[in-house]
Amino acid sequence: MKPPAALDTPRLHLRRPVVDDARAIYESYARDPEVTRFVSWSAHPSVAVTGKFVEEYCLAGWKTGEVYSWLITLAAGGDVAGMIDLRPVATRAEVGYVLARRYWGRGLATEAARAVVEWTIAQPDVHRVWAVADLENVASQRVLEKVGMAREGVLRRWLSAPSQGKVPRDVWCFARLKDTDVPR
Repeated sequence: MKPPAALDTPRLHLRRPVVDDARAIYESYARDPEVTRFVSWSAHPSVAVTGKFVEEYCLAGWKTGEVYSWLITLAAGGDVAGMIDLRPVATRAEVGYVLARRYWGRGLATEAARAVVEWTIAQPDVHRVWAVADLENVASQRVLEKVGMAREGVLRRWLSAPSQGKVPRDVWCFARLKDTDVPR
């Protein structure tokens, strides 16, 4: 799989992050404990931690092919709104995303997720695009439904969310399958 370095939607420009994005990522969403409430990582305590994340996760992921991260930026002005990534394994790929709180409720997560899911499911060797959402994260569940994913079931004790304690959280698993792909 060779994803494009950038994807564009009517309101967004998704692009590969660079080290110089660390400050904008930190200030936009990475330091916000409310944004990181249902994710597998803790709010970043400093720009240096965000810089390390960009280098060791985002940039390294593109090199190894294990994860492809795109910075979600506004098409008008280029402000950092969040990040979305794709983690391919064999014939399936997992999608995950985070959005700065000031952009919640505007349909931007749906727009970004739709762009990544549509590109991914169109790849010849991909037959399943999937994601998880915490049982309490209703907004994320709606995003996944809006991009054509079906709710498959609960994965118990699946996601370790540091801000929620040491016990892994239950999540809904959503997926979109190529052989049942219906335009939405």
